[in-house]
Amino acid sequence: MQQLKAYIKGMSEQKRQQLGEILRFGIVGLLATAVQYGIYWLLIHLIPNGISPSRMHFLTTAAMTAGYLVSFVFNFIASTHYTFRVKANARRGAGFVLSHAVNYLLQMLMLNFFLLIGISKGWAPIPMFCVCVPVNFLLVRFFLKR
Repeated sequence: MQQLKAYIKGMSEQKRQQLGEILRFGIVGLLATAVQYGIYWLLIHLIPNGISPSRMHFLTTAAMTAGYLVSFVFNFIASTHYTFRVKANARRGAGFVLSHAVNYLLQMLMLNFFLLIGISKGWAPIPMFCVCVPVNFLLVRFFLKR
């Protein structure tokens, strides 16, 4: 632990700030992902058994969309105030919306891909998040920090 503290202390201020951003992004990202997945999980359990696969597919996507929307609002507030510590404005908001539009499309493609290859609706978001969270970090950082 002492070596880690010494290593961090020896970093430049810019590197410490970047490390702090990454750690704060991880915290916000975990919370936003938990909110999104929690809402999704609750909603998929309301889907009745015995419906057609296409209807199940649609309702699963709708459940993920509902979770995404709630998570999006939380994520914007937390990302501007806590993660990147920037003032929210129209330009940053537009960039955030654009980055999340790309992320949403990627999430829906990945979710539906994992569902199509046979991963259960409860587990399909896990590999989806593994792909989409790093992409989202890069997009959000780009739009909020410029």
